[in-house]
Amino acid sequence: MSEKSAIEQLDEAHLAAYLTEHIPGFSGPVTATKFTGGQSNPTFKLDTPNGTYVLRRQPPGKLLKSAHAVDREYRVLKALEHSGVPVAKVYHLCEDPAVLGSLFYVMEYMDGAIYWDSSLPDIADNQMRHVMYEQMIKVLAALHQVNVHDVGLDDYGKPGNYFERQISRWTKQYRLSETGTITAMDELITWLEGNIPADDARVSLVHGDYRMDNLMFAKDAPKIIAVLDWELSTLGHPFADLAYQCMQLRLPDNVGKATGLGDVDRDALGIPSEEQYVARYCELMGIERIENWNFYLAFSFFRLAAIAQGVAKRAVDGNASNKEALQIGALVKPLAQYALGLFK
Repeated sequence: MSEKSAIEQLDEAHLAAYLTEHIPGFSGPVTATKFTGGQSNPTFKLDTPNGTYVLRRQPPGKLLKSAHAVDREYRVLKALEHSGVPVAKVYHLCEDPAVLGSLFYVMEYMDGAIYWDSSLPDIADNQMRHVMYEQMIKVLAALHQVNVHDVGLDDYGKPGNYFERQISRWTKQYRLSETGTITAMDELITWLEGNIPADDARVSLVHGDYRMDNLMFAKDAPKIIAVLDWELSTLGHPFADLAYQCMQLRLPDNVGKATGLGDVDRDALGIPSEEQYVARYCELMGIERIENWNFYLAFSFFRLAAIAQGVAKRAVDGNASNKEALQIGALVKPLAQYALGLFK
């Protein structure tokens, strides 16, 4: 099976035999259907006579070091199983690439609703939208209040200044995936490296990609039933997650799959402003305010741009999991320009 076809389909018979051996109660045959959307780890719905599961795997082929870490996803989901953060139950991690061609794990299938449009046009009223955004900020605060020692994640990240490490990491990833020179990214990297705030010793479990379309809501209530896509999670600075979420409030509605709200009258929709969202977070976390806010926002734009460049590189190399990958790569320059506009 070619790398391209392996992204889109699985060897169902081989998979059924393997999972029957490794997951109690599992039995074939298996019908695997790839979910649409998403750029990173191909994700499949597994239908069996006894129930439905979800399989999430690394894309096949040569990958950047530390990218597509489904083993880390599995670990954090397992650790959060009994926490106040809603997550899907995981059943098995396969670290043998010989089984499917790359690492994968299997988790429960949750029948909920995912909203790709952050303005929530399918929601009937403003009060419901307000409650959904309140849910978002409450779950984020709950995540940042998880005791990492109690859930066994003391070693889930490296010590030292989180932003220093992250800027170094994503700069390296960006350089490895460059397909051409983007002056705005070069300028942004230079500015970030020279303006890292002093380490304030805040450390928490961070999601790394916390946004509307990585949350699953109940179909019959404005309640989050699962936080999805933990590939970028680590121990880090909680304000990075908050700024990444607020970045979406600033983006226009034509950037990526999950539309931004920069061009939307949020007050008319019952959606909080950035100021209100941050203030509510501070209230939930028991802090007065956040210094260096524009730095955290600029960093968020930078990291998203670096991720987009990685998607573009995989498309060029022929192993991206989404056919729109090259279009995602075209976002790198405007994202960098948005970040530069925060301090120019």
